[in-house]
Amino acid sequence: MYTSEGKKIVHTDKAPKAIGPYSQAIRTESFIFTAGQIGLDPATMEIVQGGIEVETRQALTNLKHVLESGDSGLNFVVKTLVFLQDMNDFAKMNAVYAEFFPENPPARSTVAAAGLPKGARVEIECIALLNPSRGD
Repeated sequence: MYTSEGKKIVHTDKAPKAIGPYSQAIRTESFIFTAGQIGLDPATMEIVQGGIEVETRQALTNLKHVLESGDSGLNFVVKTLVFLQDMNDFAKMNAVYAEFFPENPPARSTVAAAGLPKGARVEIECIALLNPSRGD
């Protein structure tokens, strides 16, 4: 159900719960806008161990679950914003990112951030179209 402002809160237990006063995503009639996802394991709410590649993979998996719960998906992403704690991790993050967006990748910005929640090395947010064949 949409609010009077024309938005719908998106939530899934397959991604980490919000660790502050924000929603996992907001859906409008045409788009879904996600909050940033870090490499948190939704079951433990702890950062996955293993370095930037593992964190990037978990962040993108979390993002995928949020998008799917809002009637979208990675193939409908039009823009991403990637925050890196260390730009020296760019190539490794980029290699994993390419696995999730193998064709027609979205527009993207990548910026260095002095600090990310829970000591994360990467955070990724996106804007996506809704799946046109959704059943609502």
